Amino acid sequence: MRGYVPLLLLLAAIWGSSYLFIKVAVRDVPPAAMVELRLLFAVPLLLGYLASQVGGRTALAELRRVGRVGLVLGLANAALPFTLIAWGEQHVDSGIAAIANATVPIFVVLLALHFRPEERVTRLQAVGIALGIVGVVVLAGFNPTGGWWAVAGTLAVVLASVSYAAANLYAGRRVGRLATGPVLAAASMLAALVLLAPLALVRLPAATPSWQALASIAALGLLGTALAQIVFYRMLRLYGSARSSLVAYLLPVTALAYGAVLLDEPVTGATLAGLVLILAGVAIGSGRLRVAWPR
Repeated sequence: MRGYVPLLLLLAAIWGSSYLFIKVAVRDVPPAAMVELRLLFAVPLLLGYLASQVGGRTALAELRRVGRVGLVLGLANAALPFTLIAWGEQHVDSGIAAIANATVPIFVVLLALHFRPEERVTRLQAVGIALGIVGVVVLAGFNPTGGWWAVAGTLAVVLASVSYAAANLYAGRRVGRLATGPVLAAASMLAALVLLAPLALVRLPAATPSWQALASIAALGLLGTALAQIVFYRMLRLYGSARSSLVAYLLPVTALAYGAVLLDEPVTGATLAGLVLILAGVAIGSGRLRVAWPR
């Protein structure tokens, strides 16, 4: 598939469906074990794709060269956030999880204030950050239908967003031209597979998972992890990070639609208000929406 718009819509459809598959999978499989199985499906495909591009020996050499970076990204960009989102979706709807996870750009700006002191937040960005935080509060609610477990589930997904943001900053500062996208994707997912194995073995499913759960995990690994990584890095190479990152605005919408149509999840006023506030906060806080202040 070629063309910016087709690739953007494809990626939004794939990543947006991940929240649906997670919701179905965690009904039968504990979060850590579910993520481990997801990675077991994804890693061979990513390694095979990398080997087909550069050859087996070169692929192995590249993976060794980025070992430390892959380990950090495997923890911050896969093992930790994947598990937090899966745990959160035990207590909240898939659409709500997707909306809460859309706060990543807001936390990128906030973390940059500490780790990159040379950067400054403008007044408009501060307004965007505040809007995003208010959106999270509205989304979680002070007395949601799911009780305080729903609040905890929403906050777990927000914590996953913080982890993604930290990985984003680390990759931007440490990686640079160290390796290509397929190398980093394969190295980080392989590292996550190894890191998460002990926790997954501690919490194995109490009974044989249903075929729906197993099919969802397979789809998560093959589509939501491996294929999505390949498509995303292709977009980065062809169209750059600015245009590729616009997928973040489509993910909550597609995930909300999947959840409402396929899982009969309710779309409440608080959910829509949280969606609007968070996306507006992301647009303003990340600097995509600019306003000329009067002198």
